[in-house]
Amino acid sequence: MSDDDRGSDDYCLIDAARPPRADGPPYAECVLCREPTEYAESYKGITMCPRCEWQEAQRTACSG
Repeated sequence: MSDDDRGSDDYCLIDAARPPRADGPPYAECVLCREPTEYAESYKGITMCPRCEWQEAQRTACSG
C-alpha cells in the first residue's frame, strides 16, 4: 500500500469522532469547564469547548 492509498489519520489509534456542529443556540456545555461549546445541546455524549479539546489533545498526544 502506498502513501497515496492511506488517509492522513491512519497513524493515529485514537478515535477522534466529533459531534456535528450546531447551526445555532442552544449550545451544549463543556463537560470540563461548563462553557458553551460549538455543538448542539441535543447531542447525546461528551462535548468539550475548543480550549478544553485542545488541552485534552495535548495531554493525550503521542510523545514518540
